[in-house]
Amino acid sequence: MRSALLGLLLLGAPVAAQDKQPMRPATAEEQKARAAVAIADYRYDDLLWENDRTAFRIYGRALENHEPPSTSGIDAWGKNVRWPFMERQLRTGEQHDNHGEGLDFYNVGTGRGVGGLGIWYDNKLWTSRNYVRPRILKAGPTVADFIVDYDPWPVDTRRSVSETRRFTLPAGTNFTRLTSTIASSSDAEMIVGIGISKRPINGGKLGEIVKDAKAARMNWWGPADGEGDGGKGRMAAAVIVDPAAFAGFAEDADNYLILVRVTPGRPFTYYSGAAWDGGGDFATRDAWTAYVDAQRPDFRP
Repeated sequence: MRSALLGLLLLGAPVAAQDKQPMRPATAEEQKARAAVAIADYRYDDLLWENDRTAFRIYGRALENHEPPSTSGIDAWGKNVRWPFMERQLRTGEQHDNHGEGLDFYNVGTGRGVGGLGIWYDNKLWTSRNYVRPRILKAGPTVADFIVDYDPWPVDTRRSVSETRRFTLPAGTNFTRLTSTIASSSDAEMIVGIGISKRPINGGKLGEIVKDAKAARMNWWGPADGEGDGGKGRMAAAVIVDPAAFAGFAEDADNYLILVRVTPGRPFTYYSGAAWDGGGDFATRDAWTAYVDAQRPDFRP
């Protein structure tokens, strides 16, 4: 029975219609967990991971037909509880509403979201389709850890690339550790662009981006999404890369990008983080910036 269930997770169960339903409260046992991973086969294979401070999502291939253009960027959710809530909230069919534990309002759009990547070539970011072949290593209760693949995609006519990426989010941090290995039809070094979506809202406001070349990181404080009691608040994001591989900053229409030099077939590690100003940890831009600046990550794959 266990192997059959694992097979469904790896291959992707058939997509079923999602009926709206009330969000059930977390049980006492569920409230003890500080991290979780779930594959939502009832919602086009969304892959959800979270810890006690932050929450993320990537999208499966099934969504590409349902909501084109879908994206291989990384979505971030706001949360204000210390236990997992995403899977229970997604099952309501109303994940964009606040049911008391958090909500999904970041809106990746066509961008990279919080830490999605592509190959930067000829002043353009060449990106993959959505994830395939998930392998869950640890689904909690203290760490969320899994691997996915991204099938081959073209970089102009210069090369074809594919990616395997591991995501690790332990309790107690706002940063997911990502270790990527990019295979290529060419052995030549490439430049990878890791992005934060510009996410224009409220008449085109983009929020504030701070780029730190010396520390090889960038952090973003988003604009307020609505005002007063009806407002959803602000999201914050950051990406940190290895200073030894840092190759500069760039932008395209959708993203702020931090660039790194990558050798095909050789794994490299970076960190992507997110927070919500309604989550209780970072109510101000200064608090988020101080947290990002204090990070001293380990880049050894």
